[in-house]
Amino acid sequence: MAKILIAEDSPTDIQYLKTVLADTGHNLSIATDGEEAERMIKSEPFDLVILDVIMPKKNGFQICREIKKDEKLKNIPVIMLTSKIQESDKLWGEKQGADEYLRKPCEPIDLLLAVKRHLNK
Repeated sequence: MAKILIAEDSPTDIQYLKTVLADTGHNLSIATDGEEAERMIKSEPFDLVILDVIMPKKNGFQICREIKKDEKLKNIPVIMLTSKIQESDKLWGEKQGADEYLRKPCEPIDLLLAVKRHLNK
């Protein structure tokens, strides 16, 4: 199955994402701040990245931009999952290269469908 990085600083949200994705069979890795996420992305192969926007050290917009400008990483799908719900936030996420922008709280089916959609590309 796929290897997915979840970059999220909230223990509650991490547990929620693990619960939602538990039955998919995917291998989940967790980063709790932006710098850790960036380090992991650059050192391990991931099939998909789920990024929170508001994180310590580096935000999800910055991480997404770094992924998408790197020739070796740019094809990794990025799903931004965030409490930043303004339309301008979504547009900014898309401008950084996000493949999908989901707002918290997210229904489990919406997350599962987004993961499936981007892993099947």
